[in-house]
Amino acid sequence: VRQASELKPGECLVKISYTGVCHTDLHAKSCDWPVPPSHPLIGGHEGVGIIVAIGDHTAASPVMLGDRVGIKWLADSCLSCELCRRGYEMTTDGTFSEYVVSFVNHVTPIPEALDSAGAASILCAGVTTYKALKVSNTKVNDWVALPGAGGGLGHLAVQYAKAMGLRVVAIDTGAAKKKLVKSLGADAWVDFKTSKDIVADIKAATGGDGPAAAVVTAANKTGYTQAVEYLKPSGTLVAVGMPDA
Repeated sequence: VRQASELKPGECLVKISYTGVCHTDLHAKSCDWPVPPSHPLIGGHEGVGIIVAIGDHTAASPVMLGDRVGIKWLADSCLSCELCRRGYEMTTDGTFSEYVVSFVNHVTPIPEALDSAGAASILCAGVTTYKALKVSNTKVNDWVALPGAGGGLGHLAVQYAKAMGLRVVAIDTGAAKKKLVKSLGADAWVDFKTSKDIVADIKAATGGDGPAAAVVTAANKTGYTQAVEYLKPSGTLVAVGMPDA
């Protein structure tokens, strides 16, 4: 663990209390993505903890000692160099540890009303699905289809969509996932395993025309091919899940 005296200006030391596990951590462990991780590498990018030290000579820090903050997938960015502007990824040790060095300008203060365990998953899956819905070209009362609605990404997408005033047709399988998504406010449910014609069922559930958007959180090719068929004319398909090539 780097000591407080070793922190550079702009850095902070966070004592982690909760961290989520993202499927991308498994990809990093397996080295099965095009950009291999550096080794050794500590994974994790959904961490919540308390700031216990801030580097000397840190100017205008937006956070203070004792603040509860979240650490996301983006460790730091100067927002001006070529690498930052082009979105090139760097590898930085993450939140699968007791203490993490992070950056005062990129940690996220956690509101008091939000518990740390609940905040952890929002730092990756939550912001991912929130952004997906923001770019879905939908408006209040539109229908949005959510393939994979009962999964880690999908169940958060259901909640965001309802908070945005959208109507949700949840697509997944099994009684447990049906119960979950309905409890979160999904307006309609289609089980992809028991449906005899999933495209027709989704169109029927959304009034016949099909949904205005589909946010595909399922890592399955059919989630995409089916969405192209059931979306209404000029509908928007947002890709989130990454199926095998």
